[in-house]
Amino acid sequence: MDTTSNFEGKASWKKIVAAYSKPDLRKSIWQTVNSLIPYFALFYISMRSVDISLWLTIPLALLTSGFMVRTFIIFHDCGHGSFFASKKANDWLGIITGILTFTPYHRWKHEHAIHHATCGDLDRRGTGDVYTMTLQEYLDAPWWKRFGYRVMRNPFALFLIGPLLMFVVAERIPPSKGRREIASVWWTNLALAVLIPIMGFAFGWKNYLIVQLLVLFFGTGAGVWLFYIQHNFEGVYWARHEQWDYFKASLQGSSFYKLPAVLQWFSGNIGFHHIHHLGSKIPNYKLPQAYNENPIFHVKPLTLLESLKCLKWRVYDEAHHTLTDWGVLKQVTATSTGNGNVR
Repeated sequence: MDTTSNFEGKASWKKIVAAYSKPDLRKSIWQTVNSLIPYFALFYISMRSVDISLWLTIPLALLTSGFMVRTFIIFHDCGHGSFFASKKANDWLGIITGILTFTPYHRWKHEHAIHHATCGDLDRRGTGDVYTMTLQEYLDAPWWKRFGYRVMRNPFALFLIGPLLMFVVAERIPPSKGRREIASVWWTNLALAVLIPIMGFAFGWKNYLIVQLLVLFFGTGAGVWLFYIQHNFEGVYWARHEQWDYFKASLQGSSFYKLPAVLQWFSGNIGFHHIHHLGSKIPNYKLPQAYNENPIFHVKPLTLLESLKCLKWRVYDEAHHTLTDWGVLKQVTATSTGNGNVR
């Protein structure tokens, strides 16, 4: 993704971003309505469908998960303080949508802020991102760490098993520090401990658990895929902290994922991720307008078909400034071993 031709606009990007950073109350309310009401309605219909046929429940749960993703985008914007002008309104809706998506609001808000401040910085990886090792780090790592990394980066673990475990299990564990972040986890856990039994007793445990797990499976898998594809693509920007540049990290370190209109709607325009990273205060519904009206944001898009090729990326090769796959890794390992450079 080459944005070199757009760098002449670097000096004015803050003014451009500021022009789109004011939330529209009517649009925010309408997005809340057209996301949460269909989510609740489809969840209920999905639970009722279990008594008819699981073959009916599965596609209904898949559709419901689309609204869960859209609900998470509202949660995400609230965490950035971009959905409403009021901080209280953002926090309250963020907490509610966080419970619906099994995510503690204040803990996620804190970690995601770190992600935005460190995206593309090789010296500050590891918080709120899909962890990526450099080629040399992988070569120097002990066998058990390499094995664990291979398991983690395997598509089966990364998109099918990992997301469900992360949202159902890992998000229930409080961090080691941060009073508000720790409280956020416990209050969310308490809310779920009340909500889940109510749903189970009201609609039947079997019906509720089948639908809830299916919706979480589809929704979290799609969410992690979106997050992965936004920062793991050919030409992605990474730099050591001394050379790290916020503007480049945003436009080159985050993809423009050009999705079909229906998927763009369900994903809350998050495909305009390069703009979002440059201006996190822009509400999701203003991202397409910001893109259309400013050539500085017209970077090379990543299409749905092209994004499938991104599954092969495994480690970052600092020497060549590129992500690489296991095939190249084997060649480098063999060559380095022959030269006696690797243990």
